[in-house]
Amino acid sequence: MGNMAAVRPVGASSEGVRKSMRANKGRDTKPELALRRAVHALGLRYRVSTRPLPQIRRTADLVFTKAKVAVFLDGCFWHGCPQHHTRAVTNAGYWAEKVIRNRERDAETDRLLTEAGWSVIRVWEHDSPNEAANRVAEEVRTRRAKR
Repeated sequence: MGNMAAVRPVGASSEGVRKSMRANKGRDTKPELALRRAVHALGLRYRVSTRPLPQIRRTADLVFTKAKVAVFLDGCFWHGCPQHHTRAVTNAGYWAEKVIRNRERDAETDRLLTEAGWSVIRVWEHDSPNEAANRVAEEVRTRRAKR
């Protein structure tokens, strides 16, 4: 057998963790719905869970296609919020690596969209929906005015 590489744990470490992971939604979370309501209340219309660049498998939470503004609402745990990120106790190495990969993918997404002429807005799940909506509205209106 000799030099076998360490096997990284895959998936949930227990049935309780598995249930918790399955309960995590990919869209329509409470913070996302609150942000969408606040943006909508400001009179802006948008696409939900759409790829800004169809050729790249990255989905933004709100997309303003004509203004070329993509909004991502990032969860504190999954994206490593500097204020609220908590380290997993079980499979700590796996989850730490997962968060690092998520952050690297986020940075790559921001770069690709910016290079394609898009404006990227990142909102943490704990941010005030109204303040975030005002940031979004200001960017969308500024970019629309330049066209």
